[in-house]
This record gives sequence, C-alpha cells and structure tokens, in this order.
Amino acid sequence: MTSFAQTDQQKMAVALKPVLAETVQLYVLTQNVHWNVTGPLFQAVHTLTETQYTELAAAIDEIAERIRTLGEKAPGRMSAYMELGTISEGDENAQAEDMVRALVDANQIVADRIRPLIGKAADAGDEVTAGLLTDRLTVHEKAGWMLRAMLG
Repeated sequence: MTSFAQTDQQKMAVALKPVLAETVQLYVLTQNVHWNVTGPLFQAVHTLTETQYTELAAAIDEIAERIRTLGEKAPGRMSAYMELGTISEGDENAQAEDMVRALVDANQIVADRIRPLIGKAADAGDEVTAGLLTDRLTVHEKAGWMLRAMLG
C-alpha cells in the first residue's frame, strides 16, 4: 500500500507507462542488434547486448509491477507500446556501428524520459518510484557510455 495521495499515485502510474513502453522498445531493439550484428564488432556487441537485454527484461517486469502497485493497468499490447514510446525498431541490415549508435540514441531517449520524473516522484512523496527511476537512469547512462566506448 502506498502512502501518498491517490491523485499523485495515478499521475505517477500514467507517467511510468511511456517509460515501460520505451523500455520494451529498447529491449526489442537490443535483441535485434544482438541477433543481427556482423563484422569486427560482432563479439563485443553480441556479448554486451546479451547483458543489456537480460537486464531490460527484468526492468520491464519491475516497471509494470510498479504501475500496478500504483493502481493502474500496465500496458501490455504492442500497439500501446508504439503509441506511448518513441524508439524506432531499428534495421537488422545496418552496419554494426550504426546499430550501436541506434542503441546509444535509444538509451538516451529512455534516460531523457526518466530524468524529469525522478523529481516529480520525490515531490509527490513517492520514494519507491523515485528510487526505481534513479536506478533505471543509472543503467541507461552506463549503457550509453559502454556503447559509445565501442565506437571510439
């Protein structure tokens, strides 16, 4: 049971829905890169993306369950993810460097979505959501750094 105002709970749950959608979109993009990357970067990208999509799968569940805890239904349809999120599908035929750049950009999109919500959650007295979002921001910033490092 949460202890902050019900209207704030609903606002936070609604604000988390695009975070969930873009996390799902990033998960799919990461899998696409993992399966289809070729060339000299193959091993490094393949290994890193496996770590990243495994982490994203757990995050998807955590975000969805937080939405439910706050009293809203968690979006579970691909059409909802396409409506709520802004990350493109990616191209399985792209060059490895372009795939990595797409992942850098996608992680930045999620980080940019999350960053302003941390303060809103804290201001609403929702420490759990603020903590969840802070943890997610840390993951996406680190993922972006690791991916950028591959590009030199």
